[in-house]
Amino acid sequence: MPTFDIVSEVDGHEVRNAVDQTNKEVSSRFDFKGTDARVEQSELLLTVYADDEFKLEQVLDILRSKLTKRKIDVRCLEKKQLEKISGNKVKQEVCVKTGLDSDLAKKIVKILKENKLKVQASIQGDSVRVSGAKKDILQEAIQLVKRTVTDFPLQYQNFRD
Repeated sequence: MPTFDIVSEVDGHEVRNAVDQTNKEVSSRFDFKGTDARVEQSELLLTVYADDEFKLEQVLDILRSKLTKRKIDVRCLEKKQLEKISGNKVKQEVCVKTGLDSDLAKKIVKILKENKLKVQASIQGDSVRVSGAKKDILQEAIQLVKRTVTDFPLQYQNFRD
């Protein structure tokens, strides 16, 4: 019986490379000379520092472009609340989300059941395993999920025939 998994994963090395490239560009740009603009990384939690909110948004734009060039979907970024630190300086934490949370996994299973495709979907930790009788039905399921879930990056892996 053919199966595949619906997951949401991010390559940590590519995130690290994007952060390094962002810091390198920020340190060499003229409009950031003499400022304390930088991005720090701790696993999949990024902390962006800048002198004011405008510069913080500029650093975030640079970070997004570097992530996109490294084929990391920026929809996995979740910005936390903006915090003021000493003086006018600000910082903002950006979480890189991986794995499917239970609400999204339940939504995917519900979508597959409502459309009466002849597939079985089961939640397995932070992924959803879909199995069906034929490959064609599984490909229809992939297309259906791609059309309906547009707010979160998904990958379709481990296809077994």
